[in-house]
Amino acid sequence: MSRSFLDRRALFSTAAAATLLAATGVSAAGPKRGGRLRMALSGASRDDTWLHGDGLFMQVARQGVVFDTLTEIAADGTLRGELATGWTSSSDAREWLFDLRSGVVFHDGTPFTAKDVVASAKGFSDGTVQAVGDHQVSFTLEQPDAGFPMRLAQPEYFIRAAHAPQSGIGTGLYRVTDFAPGQRLLTKRVTDHYKNETCGWFDEVELTSIPSERVRGQALGEYLVDAVDLKVTDGLADLTDITFQPDRRRPTQAVSADVMQPVQVSHLRPLDNLRAAERWWFA
Repeated sequence: MSRSFLDRRALFSTAAAATLLAATGVSAAGPKRGGRLRMALSGASRDDTWLHGDGLFMQVARQGVVFDTLTEIAADGTLRGELATGWTSSSDAREWLFDLRSGVVFHDGTPFTAKDVVASAKGFSDGTVQAVGDHQVSFTLEQPDAGFPMRLAQPEYFIRAAHAPQSGIGTGLYRVTDFAPGQRLLTKRVTDHYKNETCGWFDEVELTSIPSERVRGQALGEYLVDAVDLKVTDGLADLTDITFQPDRRRPTQAVSADVMQPVQVSHLRPLDNLRAAERWWFA
């Protein structure tokens, strides 16, 4: 399993990010709620499940839509807690204790507890993990890892429900209403979520699998979708209502100008570190 690293240029304060936000011309009025975000993505397979499948389609489906991780890299590039609220480590960075968020429920109404982290960690921990009560977990790693909390922000470390590990039941901002592996995912915003008023501005999020980059670009150019991943701007470069990120010379995505985004300071992954559904909104 490959491990991502944090771009050190992304480590700056939210105050600096706000300054850059103003400089880019993005409205400081704040996001507004509503609409369906439609993304056409590569990397899907008919063999995809909620546990297996590492293409871009399933990465976005898991981390940016249906599930949460213990930590997250915020839009300004800083590390913060998601399902975890805090953590401490031993001096050798082998033993870690995470405090878990209380009051969180899965999409079927089941409370989130430490047992869900323990069950999920069986698929990604390189050591041992134990529950310490209902809202604490301890990790003992085989090797020291000072960047362990940052590692847990990556999409492969999503937390699933211990009682339904192979289902699309998560704690994320959007619940599954329809899922056809390798084809389509449709989700609806959770009405009462622990992140309310901080992110998750769309009423619905739809992911469509389009393997061909040319066809994905055509779908965006014909206003059938709002965002696509791509590496070549052919056929779209002359359209003024489409933006390319990070830029036209080395794009990883193309997005409709109707979509607003927080400032981005790191290009580790396309689609705003996979959390487009949480962080974008319509103008």
